[in-house]
Amino acid sequence: MAEENAAAGPEGQQFALQRIFIKDLSFEAPQGAAAFKQQWRPQVNLDLNTRNSKLDDDNYEVVLTLTVTAKQDDETAFLIEVQQGGIFLCKGLEGEQLHQVLGSLCPSILFPYARETIDSLVVKGSFPPLMIAPVNFEALYQQALVQQDQKPN
Repeated sequence: MAEENAAAGPEGQQFALQRIFIKDLSFEAPQGAAAFKQQWRPQVNLDLNTRNSKLDDDNYEVVLTLTVTAKQDDETAFLIEVQQGGIFLCKGLEGEQLHQVLGSLCPSILFPYARETIDSLVVKGSFPPLMIAPVNFEALYQQALVQQDQKPN
């Protein structure tokens, strides 16, 4: 992996994207051709989730999962799930700083790739383009921290 591209920070800290990849990909259009017989006014739902795991001393795999469901008159027109993965060098990062990088910065880097993959699949499925709005992963991370603090122990 290419550590020479790492951004060096204070006290020997390094952060670098090593690789971006699609871990899993699914497209379903359960109605088939019937989905194209009506005027297109779908209700689109986006669910997202992230997870990470340590690969070795300084490398982490982060997986951003996006699930898009488009329904027309309570019937699913299409369903897409993309697991966009990345390998990140996080050297010298520990504790809360490491959790924040893995929980907000890494998903922010992966999101445009997943969004482009989804839009491409939608168009290849013969549906109108779908541009998913940007997501503020830092705000979601902070919200998750607040919710975690509010849980009874």
